[in-house]
Amino acid sequence: MFKPFRTAAVLGAGVMGSQIAAHLANAGLTVHLLDIPGKGSNKNELVETSFKKALKLSPPIFFTEKTARRVILGNFDEHFYSVAAVDWVIEAVVENLDIKQKLMERLESVIRSDTIVSTNTSGLPIHAVAQGRSESFRQRFLGSHFFNPPRYLKLLEVIPTTDTDPQVLERMKWFGELHLGKGVVVAKDTPNFIANRIGMYVTMLGLQALTQGYTIEEIDTLTGTIAGRPKSATFRTADLVGLDTLMYVASNLYPAIPHDESREVFRVPELLRKLVETGTLGAKTGQGFYKKQDRQILSLNPETLAYEPAKPLNLGNIEAIGKIPDLGDRLRALYRDRGRAGAFFRESILKTLSYSACRIPEIADNSDDIDKAMRWGFGWELGPFAIWDVLGFETVLADMKAAGIPVPEWVMQGAGSREQGVGDQIPITNYQLPLTPLWQNPEAALLDMGDGVVLYEFRSKGNTLSLQVVDGLAEVLDLLENDYRGLVIGNSSAHFSGGANLAEIAMMAQSGNFEAIADLIVKFQTLLQRIHYFPKPIVAAIQGRVLGGGCELVMACPQVVAAAETYIGLVELSVGLIPGAGGIMRSVTWAADRAATEAPHHIQPFLRQVFETIGMAKVSNSALEAQELGFLPPTARILMNGDRRLEVAKEEVLCSDRVGYASPPERNAIMVLGRPGRAMLDYAADTLYRGGFISEYDRYLANRLAYVMAGGELSAPALVDENYLLQLEREAFLPLLSQPKTQERIAHTLKHKKPLRN
Repeated sequence: MFKPFRTAAVLGAGVMGSQIAAHLANAGLTVHLLDIPGKGSNKNELVETSFKKALKLSPPIFFTEKTARRVILGNFDEHFYSVAAVDWVIEAVVENLDIKQKLMERLESVIRSDTIVSTNTSGLPIHAVAQGRSESFRQRFLGSHFFNPPRYLKLLEVIPTTDTDPQVLERMKWFGELHLGKGVVVAKDTPNFIANRIGMYVTMLGLQALTQGYTIEEIDTLTGTIAGRPKSATFRTADLVGLDTLMYVASNLYPAIPHDESREVFRVPELLRKLVETGTLGAKTGQGFYKKQDRQILSLNPETLAYEPAKPLNLGNIEAIGKIPDLGDRLRALYRDRGRAGAFFRESILKTLSYSACRIPEIADNSDDIDKAMRWGFGWELGPFAIWDVLGFETVLADMKAAGIPVPEWVMQGAGSREQGVGDQIPITNYQLPLTPLWQNPEAALLDMGDGVVLYEFRSKGNTLSLQVVDGLAEVLDLLENDYRGLVIGNSSAHFSGGANLAEIAMMAQSGNFEAIADLIVKFQTLLQRIHYFPKPIVAAIQGRVLGGGCELVMACPQVVAAAETYIGLVELSVGLIPGAGGIMRSVTWAADRAATEAPHHIQPFLRQVFETIGMAKVSNSALEAQELGFLPPTARILMNGDRRLEVAKEEVLCSDRVGYASPPERNAIMVLGRPGRAMLDYAADTLYRGGFISEYDRYLANRLAYVMAGGELSAPALVDENYLLQLEREAFLPLLSQPKTQERIAHTLKHKKPLRN
């Protein structure tokens, strides 16, 4: 077992250095962030300025505001001694080999004999950075290439040199995966490593297509979501990366790969050179291949360099292909298309697959690492070799040969005896779902995780809590009463739950079937109370968005395992409702428990906090912030590597079962503040309204929320039980569905997938 890093130093406080420091702090490390000294009296001026800019980045780089306190700012003159005490030093200064080498020389004279040193360079040879250093230093030195932004992009390329101690490499892989939550791929010390080498090739192919009669919009359509690359459309990605950065990488890559059979693809196009020379650099300058003007997205005319409205796509039945839900079916349809869309896709994908195959063993030892790198670094849903499998191995091979596209010998050798795909599918959890169901209905299933633990998996659209999901969970609890040791509630989707099925509720409301809605609320409240007090351990394993009713379900679970990247909230007010399945009751309970005593003046600050959190439909920025907001218990197990959530949740069930699980004691005394507390909350809502932060209808909804939170018509603070507050939730929830503005909000959300603040 390796020892985890507890302290680190990041040398270089630029955009990348600051974000690496932030991610290490998110993982619990104390981090010294150092940069060159300022010229004035405040030698920390440069590092402080850089760090302040990083704090304003969106999405945020820290889990919580408190997390930022783990980063200690300093400069190379006054604080370089701090690296003497850290476990890991990450160098992230400018891409200048001489500067990096001199910094390594200085580091060697200060650091401990067991400190690991890595460089975050993406363009310089790793071994060259440590040139001239002692054997001991070189054994503890390697590359650690984070992808930007480090908090949100999963890929971490670890690049050993020939001198790197294998144990150092294994420790970095272990720490990166388990403690930083990364998908770690071991890359070779070659130009641009794995992901950027393949990614740059694909980008340059897209740029070349401009000279083949395709428009910017057409190329982005064919290299974006339809191809399983929702975050990697050619020109939108180029604008985000920066056209100057793109040209810099290509210019450095071309001379560094003299033996690459496709080297000419990396020659910088004249169009890109012109744009950079005129200061047209992409998002950072407000215009690149695209430009936003008067709320309209214009695109560049490559011939005149003027910006024009987008022209209609001339890609045949591309719209119909784009609607094919299964990615494999969609890719096969695109590959078979006989029009311009198919011609582009076939040529680009055949070249991409050939290039990826030809890079083995140059940049990686196997196809699996290339697939992982492209999935984790560029957001591809399938890596190149998995795409090859989907299209058909023999079909692609025959088409490559017919087109005169290179096929490496290792592929030819395996063609005849091939039984499995070129690329391996990577499960997003340790449990490859779906497993064989023990029970199922059309929108949910109960799966056997082994050792007497079962998993309830949502299968509804958006993982919403539909009628079938709710009824199924109740049925599963009946099974659990007599069999099995415990239950995990979770799934393998990117997001745990989008909340209640609004379409079902809207349909019942439009038909005037409010009695059915009332029954549904009672059913859901009863179910969540049963989960909370169930005699066997139930653990929610959550990730991504956990909204509305999904949040209420998680709040009801006594134990929670959460991916650090969990965004949870009671968002009902954004659709014109209030929480109606125990979310308010549990929030009021949380506020009372946080207070030093049951005195109203002690409870008030916490009650106002949850009131504003629910009233503003706030969603947590992370699982850690969710604990601060009261959505997750302090005992929640938070994982940097969210892919492990089902595995850990199962262990939580087994551990609770072994020690003798006891459900929480029933809560029959919750302090509510009555009419005085309600007045305080109403005043807070009125202040937000007068300040222009909420609409008039938001204020009305907030008043209904305050009514429930304060205990309804109680004239003074009093102790009530859970059922009292649950009844108030039901009584306040149902009338809101008949309000026109609520109906407008629900309809808008269903149609546009975003809230309306009318």
